[in-house]
Amino acid sequence: MKYLFYYIIFINFAAFILMASDKRRAKKKRGRIPEAALMFFALIGGCLGALLGMLAFRHKTRHPKFYIGLPLITAAYAAIAVLLLIKKP
Repeated sequence: MKYLFYYIIFINFAAFILMASDKRRAKKKRGRIPEAALMFFALIGGCLGALLGMLAFRHKTRHPKFYIGLPLITAAYAAIAVLLLIKKP
């Protein structure tokens, strides 16, 4: 369980940093991080970090995939976490 906690911290931090990096690259008109990569990090557990990055940097806020998808993924992960905590023997 301890390793899962470390994984969640790491993957959310990575997703947050990816959103910041992509925003910086967009401003400098440099090579971008693919949207699929950003969503992938959200799907493998970095949804809260990606959502916070989106809001903090005002990045991808006009794309329905992000302004609808990230909150839904985050809500799904929160529901799973609640169910796991409730069913703990």
